[in-house]
Amino acid sequence: GKLENLATGENLHSTRFMGDKCYLVTFKKTDPLFVIDLSKPNAPTKLGELHIPGYSDYLHPYDENTLIGVGKETVEADKGDFAYYQGLKLSLFDVSNVNNPRQLSKIVIGDRGTDSPVLSDPKAFLFDKSRNLLVIPVQLYVINKTEPVEQWAYGQFAWQGVYVFDVTLTGGFAVKGNVTQMDNAEALLADPSLAVRDYQLVNYDQWVNRALYIGSTLYTVSNSRVQLNSLNNFALMARIDLN
Repeated sequence: GKLENLATGENLHSTRFMGDKCYLVTFKKTDPLFVIDLSKPNAPTKLGELHIPGYSDYLHPYDENTLIGVGKETVEADKGDFAYYQGLKLSLFDVSNVNNPRQLSKIVIGDRGTDSPVLSDPKAFLFDKSRNLLVIPVQLYVINKTEPVEQWAYGQFAWQGVYVFDVTLTGGFAVKGNVTQMDNAEALLADPSLAVRDYQLVNYDQWVNRALYIGSTLYTVSNSRVQLNSLNNFALMARIDLN
């Protein structure tokens, strides 16, 4: 079977198969989230779609009726048939009504340039519904907003580590805390221009690319270190240097 002319002229960014449904995201100026019925493989059918700014590069089941999307926020260009991507966006989608999917909540982190390994590697995504726990690595870029900001303006690198969220259907995404392995994280966050003036201040081997937990301990892994922090207050418990 086949389903044609679904999003002509747009790029496919993510798909998720759940039971006999397929959820897929395309993007050009807005983020259409399509719900596809695959119960008849020789005749796939579009059931519904949602159009919102931005896009999701990764979709993950929250439960049988809800999806978590991770991607980028966007704003439509003043001129031209395209949009500028902005900060990292997390969305919670309700797909219980297959004909009318909707966005329950969203959160945007940082400015244009902010990124996450999750957008290209789902193994960087840590989620446990029983604990309302979501952890993702983030490269944070920020813009000095004391002056007018153009749509295409990039932020400056300011921080890297993991964001820890509490995620629920009623409360959406709430940032519980964050953990970094960067030795100079506080200085860079206070003055992101330091990284521009001296690139050696950014040690990419200290960038976290994986996270896991055991009990109430959060483990983060970079190329140079395994670090243990409390999931209760994020205090440093121990670190193991790998070189």
